[in-house]
Amino acid sequence: MKKSGWQNSLKNNMSTEQSTSIFAGIFPSADQIPENAKLDLPIKQSQYLINGEFRTWNGTFTKIYSPVYLKNADNFEQVLVGEIPHYTVEEAMSALHAAVKAYDLGRGEWPTMPVKKRIGCLINFTEKMKTKREEVVRLLMWEIGKSRADSEKEFDRTVQYIYDTIDALKELDRTTSKIQKEEGIYAQIRRGPLGVVLCMGPYNYPLNETFSTLIPALIMGNSILFKPAKYGVLLINPLQECFRDSFPAGVVNMLYGDGKEIITPIMESGKVDVFAFIGTSRVANIIRKSHPKPNRLRACLGLEAKNPAIILPDADLEIAVSECITGSLSFNGQRCTALKMIFVHESIAVPFMDLYKQKLAALKYGMPWSEKVMLTPLPEDNKPTYLKGLIDDAKSFGAQIINEHGGDNFLSFNYPAVLFPVNEKMRVWHEEQFGPVIPIATFSDINEPITYIQNSNYGQQVAVFGTDHDKMAKLIDPLVNQVCRVNINSQCQRGPDKYPFNGRKDSAEGTLSVQDALRVFSIRTTVAFKDSAINRDMVNDILENRKSNFLSTDYIL
Repeated sequence: MKKSGWQNSLKNNMSTEQSTSIFAGIFPSADQIPENAKLDLPIKQSQYLINGEFRTWNGTFTKIYSPVYLKNADNFEQVLVGEIPHYTVEEAMSALHAAVKAYDLGRGEWPTMPVKKRIGCLINFTEKMKTKREEVVRLLMWEIGKSRADSEKEFDRTVQYIYDTIDALKELDRTTSKIQKEEGIYAQIRRGPLGVVLCMGPYNYPLNETFSTLIPALIMGNSILFKPAKYGVLLINPLQECFRDSFPAGVVNMLYGDGKEIITPIMESGKVDVFAFIGTSRVANIIRKSHPKPNRLRACLGLEAKNPAIILPDADLEIAVSECITGSLSFNGQRCTALKMIFVHESIAVPFMDLYKQKLAALKYGMPWSEKVMLTPLPEDNKPTYLKGLIDDAKSFGAQIINEHGGDNFLSFNYPAVLFPVNEKMRVWHEEQFGPVIPIATFSDINEPITYIQNSNYGQQVAVFGTDHDKMAKLIDPLVNQVCRVNINSQCQRGPDKYPFNGRKDSAEGTLSVQDALRVFSIRTTVAFKDSAINRDMVNDILENRKSNFLSTDYIL
């Protein structure tokens, strides 16, 4: 590490005297950083990828700070991870023009390339990407405070997602390679690309979630405008070279800077065909409305959720609490699939909460590189203030913090707050907290949590805990028509990636699973011809001599 990097990273200084006992020693000094976490910081990203070439940035830079602070003699300094280009509209439009040119109304090299060759390009990319694993993992730790174990898991899961997508495309291509005949008309029905795709990912899974839209969009023959997440942006930098060396010019183009400044003119151009976004419905709606022809804009959206857990009176408490702990607090609750409301039957509320508090108190908290750490600093600058607002609001309407140190804050670290009892008057009842605040409510009638789900603006998942077969069966039927995944005696989660990942109401549009994502970023396209000698001779010649990349019966192994 460059010592000057730490010395120049001063932001939001706070005296060591202001730290409370629970947080004493939580932030290390520079000499306490283990070797397997060190990076040469700060990183000044001066190159950006547009139209298959690296361009040098000479304009304004945006500073990227870590949620990690370093302890000096009398203060704490927030670590400056690095700087990224702050695009103007000119660079943004240059990226757009490159993507439009690469697609070329469907005539470009990439959209007309044989599927087998596109797969080869993606395999080449993945092999190059794997050489960047350690660098990306360390940047995940420093940029968003994700634990090393979870950072490694995110990288490896992303690589596996790519391989699974390749396998799924092979299978899809094999099933559509045949020519069928109906009512005297032959036809081959295959899937073709849609055009220019704008991909914008989230900060909580800046690699995996972003690639869950980027990869299927890419492999189906679309050209890409890629804007990394606000937090977790520098970790994409090592991959720019992989993109450049693996795909034709203009197929992947990077966007950096303020989304409000650069995304609006891109959308207003009307040249974006697909909008792939993971974030909030509010932002998604604003961006979509800026397109001049929203009816022509395809969308694949992963949005917010308010996934509840329902703890029935016959639930196995050990299983229920263990799953609710990980479900509500993995990566500090910063997951769309996190459990953000817990409904527990009043008959078992006390033992449930006692055990929950016990297991919560046992969770390790600290720096991302600490072994077996569960709770880490939060990357969003305003998150501690927001969470305090939620807690204060809940307390004003009768809730209490029932766990020791709940809601305590020091710099970027927030200790989880368990709120009980919560009700519909509180903001936390309705809002997605996306952080370590756990609201708990009791119920006496099962219709109470069902009504909550029915009235919610969100409809992603629910977790139900119980052992009574008949009760569980009666719950499944109404719940599957309100959410898109019912988890029995387990937390809400995305995986396995081959399973559907979608949502109702304000939670999603489109499906982000391996197989379904290929369909989201493509369209069924038919080549048809009447059964006649002239047509049969022509098509046979095209097929036998491989004169068309689309009309083909080649079988990809």
